[in-house]
Amino acid sequence: MTALSTQARGRGAGVNMAGRFEAFSRSLFDDGWQGLEDLPTFRTTVFEEKPRTIISRNDSPDISFDQSINPYRGCEHGCSYCYARPAHAYMGLSPGLDFESKLFAKPDAAKLLRAELSAKSYVPKTIALGANTDAYQPIERERRITRAILEVLAEFNHPVGIVTKSALVTRDIDILAPMAKKGLVKVALSVTSLDPKLSRAMEPRAAAPAKRLAAIEQLSAAGIPTVVMVAPIIPAVNDSEIEAILSAAKTAGASEAGYVMLRLPHEVKDVFKDWLQATMPERAAKVMSLVKSSSGGKEYEAGFGVRQTGTGPYAWTIGRRFELSCQRLGLNRRKLKLDTSHFHRPPQPGEQMSLL
Repeated sequence: MTALSTQARGRGAGVNMAGRFEAFSRSLFDDGWQGLEDLPTFRTTVFEEKPRTIISRNDSPDISFDQSINPYRGCEHGCSYCYARPAHAYMGLSPGLDFESKLFAKPDAAKLLRAELSAKSYVPKTIALGANTDAYQPIERERRITRAILEVLAEFNHPVGIVTKSALVTRDIDILAPMAKKGLVKVALSVTSLDPKLSRAMEPRAAAPAKRLAAIEQLSAAGIPTVVMVAPIIPAVNDSEIEAILSAAKTAGASEAGYVMLRLPHEVKDVFKDWLQATMPERAAKVMSLVKSSSGGKEYEAGFGVRQTGTGPYAWTIGRRFELSCQRLGLNRRKLKLDTSHFHRPPQPGEQMSLL
């Protein structure tokens, strides 16, 4: 275990390296005066962030949306493999333990969204909610920023796609169900394993697998289209569960499915490899060998078109298994395209309504 093992209890990362933009690296060592085991565990601290805009835009050909909103920066779920970790380096913080314990909330998100949607130049396109860090991570229970965003989107009849690992999304069925009747929403639950022990190790503060499947069932029963994301697929860790996850999600009511291969950009590879060595040392070498075989011999291939699905025989096999299982189960027979035709700008305070 690393020197941070005691401090990191209950967290996903076991390291807290400096970000790639820092001039100096840092590490803990025992100088003999105070044992490292006496250091306090990392506590979650939430800072408030005041951005000028809330809708982020991208032109990546690898993803199905070009607009997104992230109510929070950093994520307490603590997934060791999270591709969003490197973003914390821009804040002068570590993509390791800082990422999951030093969080940033955007309390003005709904207000900013209302202003951006009200602009006459705005053209409605599906907004992805929580595409970078989870919009339903634990602090949402108190902050309710995601719910406030959904209330604005519902008011404007604006389409939204949600991706989460949290069963907390079911709290907002009262907003999502009426939106679903207009073709304005679908919700994707990421299910990485059906084994609660493995899930807890990989994603220590995310919902247990059974709760995620129950969330799919509740959402589907309320008429809300649901998707299961088998993401990420980690070689020799959860790749054997692809078919079982898809089958369980289909039984729960999912109509669509997707997958993403493990991605290890920038500091993520160091966090993940440390976690892998600490959690399953006996197979660490095999896992990384398969990762490299799917990434052109590297630990990460950043090129568009391959970074999500990988290349080579192993990645090809994963893709075929996924496709065949979806065909057998009847998943992805029809992929719902969210509707922008209902979008409207409600009268704003002080604005005179048209007589016609």
